[in-house]
Amino acid sequence: MKAVYVTGCLGFIGSYVTRACLRQGWYVKGIDKMTYAARPELLKEFKKWETFSFMKEDISYLETIHDCDYVINLAAESHVGNSIVSSDEFISSNINGVHNLLELIRLNKYDDMPTFLHFSTDEVYGDIVKGEHTEKDILKPSNPYSASKAAADQLVLAWNRTYDLPYIIVRPTNNYGVGQYTEKLIPKVCKYLKLDKKIPLHNNGTPIRNWLHAEDTARAIITIIKSNSKNEIYNIAGGFEQTNFVTVKKVIGEYNKSIYINPNEVKVEDYADLSYSRIGQDVRYALNDDKLRSLGWEPKIDFDKELDKIVKYYQNNFIW
Repeated sequence: MKAVYVTGCLGFIGSYVTRACLRQGWYVKGIDKMTYAARPELLKEFKKWETFSFMKEDISYLETIHDCDYVINLAAESHVGNSIVSSDEFISSNINGVHNLLELIRLNKYDDMPTFLHFSTDEVYGDIVKGEHTEKDILKPSNPYSASKAAADQLVLAWNRTYDLPYIIVRPTNNYGVGQYTEKLIPKVCKYLKLDKKIPLHNNGTPIRNWLHAEDTARAIITIIKSNSKNEIYNIAGGFEQTNFVTVKKVIGEYNKSIYINPNEVKVEDYADLSYSRIGQDVRYALNDDKLRSLGWEPKIDFDKELDKIVKYYQNNFIW
């Protein structure tokens, strides 16, 4: 039976990964500093598993890692807009925090080194107008958030080369699903609709994103760990690509089903403020994930079919 640390276990993607590991029967040591985006109510669910334990801690100040096979790092500041306003927290968590975890693994004198499975992002590659980024492409981050993640990737690679620290880096595309904090696009649209306010949609909704359900992301992690891969980088792509404008239009249509029988009737301009512009904005992200698919993984959840469930969740269950 495997034993894993999961940092950021109460965050959006972290909670899905934690749940997936517990379902495998693995021992999970969850770590979370419980910032504004954490969901502490999940502890009640996770503690139903006898194989789960929890520590409230900031990864930058964590003092020990021991008795585990993997350290799965999902603790991160992840909102691009926030990083543009102030990058301090992003440097602290996404770079200094990763450095501390790597050093704790390296200096552990009592066990064999666990594998450091680091969550990066598709944004480290920068944007791409045509085609798809592969794992071998150079990193060209466009904003403080993606720069902090790219810096962390380089730390991981350097600790492997210098200290032979085993690693996996995963770079997923845009994750979505139930439980995401309202600063992200889909829940943000639901929030503004519920409050009857104009949705701030920057750059006229033209940025293109590749959508990946967090459940599929979690399955990818299980697939990679079970493959016994070491010292590899994997892209994870959902394969569902569309502009933010189209995404917002679909969410509005689902939210107002009683008004719109046909979502194509939605006029985004009636609900959104298109005057916003964000510096450091990438045009399009797209990843080639053939390497991961060669392990037998592929996304299972269809964006359009899942959207109804997600919108209903934010209509009925979310505390604003």
